[in-house]
Amino acid sequence: MGINLSNFLNSKSKSRKMLEFQDLNHLDGISISTVSANLYNNKRDDLVMFYFRDGANFSTVYTQSKIISENIKWNRNQKVKKIYSLIINSRNANSFTGDSGYKSMDNIADLISQKLTEKQKDDEEQPFKIKSKNIIFGCTGTIGEKYPEEKIKEKIPNLINNIRYTQNKYIWMKSALAIMTTDTYPKMAMEECKIGNDIVKIYGIAKGSGMIQPNMGTTLCYLFTDASISNEVLKKLLKKNVSNTFNAISCDSDTSTNDMIGIFSTSKVSHVKIKSISDKNLKKFDESLNKVMLNLAKRVVADGEGATKFVEIKINGCKTEIDAKKIAFSIANSPLVKTAIAGEDPNWGRIIMAIGKSGVEINQKKLSIKLGDLSVVHKGKISSQYNEKELSSYMKNSNIDISIEIQNGSKKFTVYTMDLTKEYIKINADYRS
Repeated sequence: MGINLSNFLNSKSKSRKMLEFQDLNHLDGISISTVSANLYNNKRDDLVMFYFRDGANFSTVYTQSKIISENIKWNRNQKVKKIYSLIINSRNANSFTGDSGYKSMDNIADLISQKLTEKQKDDEEQPFKIKSKNIIFGCTGTIGEKYPEEKIKEKIPNLINNIRYTQNKYIWMKSALAIMTTDTYPKMAMEECKIGNDIVKIYGIAKGSGMIQPNMGTTLCYLFTDASISNEVLKKLLKKNVSNTFNAISCDSDTSTNDMIGIFSTSKVSHVKIKSISDKNLKKFDESLNKVMLNLAKRVVADGEGATKFVEIKINGCKTEIDAKKIAFSIANSPLVKTAIAGEDPNWGRIIMAIGKSGVEINQKKLSIKLGDLSVVHKGKISSQYNEKELSSYMKNSNIDISIEIQNGSKKFTVYTMDLTKEYIKINADYRS
């Protein structure tokens, strides 16, 4: 089961960031398997199975795009309390594929349910019949191409034969690599915390590099925990924590047809029962989940297509969080701001422009802007401390922090983005070549 590292090791990225990988290891209740279904016409892993032998509570959030992929349609139609398998493929989005794309999900789920039911009979003392409705999918890749149903079905027996009930950092790395498209490195994160007196784990993998402004990330994120948490509480946790993590990033302002975040709870730790999201015993878990999601979201931006800069935009002092978010994304998605950052040009006037076009009412006399620790604008005027040479030097950093004070209220929002380089154009001009 050789690991395929071609996309990882042969990356042309000149300025990698956030490359420290946490050692995800064993998490009870999950089995992971990866194979190559030859979707890229080479031997790289491109198909992943997560198998929950006793089932998992779960919750998902999806893209708000008005055009969605067939796998998301399938997932939404499966009204079940537990999931037994999550299957993810790269290379093909199964979007704009119509009835045939949806039927492929049905056919593949039917085959998987048969094979996993057989495995239950072989491995379990009390085997459970797994139904196709207990299986959901993640797809990422090119939109509008025929879904490779036969290639995937051919590899289902291999996937199931490769299932191991103990994981290590190697298999987690393989799963994160297998779901990559234009990513240059895999994205993984983990936290441990306590619920009551018991330690629980939260593991996560994600992919995403281009077509990134999640609105719920092509962005996929899958979170796994051995905690015992109901579907209802998982749903509220996910909705709450997506707001300032995956819904606070943008590489290029484009929202995919396939964006999906899922959280799966195997209930293998017998901790104090959690009755609601407001339960005080859930506080540390809530905080740790946010850390994992923000870690992964930042990794997506840091690996943005052609990126050389990681940019954090903090908006403070707005009347509403919505206003703060509008201003932040107006700056983050401005091609003029992003190209200035790529060129290391201290052209802060472009930030002024982006604030103005956001549609939010601004009292210019109260407006202040900092880049890093350097004051650029103070209360509506060029700062007395402004130094063009210092700012020019600051723009050469790989991390750029933009802080803006609106002073109309107390609400704030932070967005994470990247610069816009010639490499971004090259990657997307050649995407299908």
